[in-house]
Amino acid sequence: MAERLTLRDGYLYAVCLVTLVISVFAAVQLVRGVVGIAYPDPGVGYYGDPALDDEEEQRLAERSLDSQRRFEVLEVVGAGTTLLIAGPLYLYHWRRIQSERAAARVVPTA
Repeated sequence: MAERLTLRDGYLYAVCLVTLVISVFAAVQLVRGVVGIAYPDPGVGYYGDPALDDEEEQRLAERSLDSQRRFEVLEVVGAGTTLLIAGPLYLYHWRRIQSERAAARVVPTA
């Protein structure tokens, strides 16, 4: 006999879908952030600007690199936090679905 999908089941599946999609996007963002930290974008730079001496160019380039790394670290922290929240929510709801389906398959003996 075919199982009927209840409103509760629909809710549980919807939560699983949403948290899974959020987790996938957070994982992609996490990887991009780690790559950005390891291999920063060289940026536009201030090279060859006649108004700046070499020391000032170097200082501005270092500040630009520090700013980019800070941004990437914040991205990694945000993505990691999202994964730490969405992952357990997904697992909880998915296990709930599985346990309810297993309980529904057990036929009481009379």
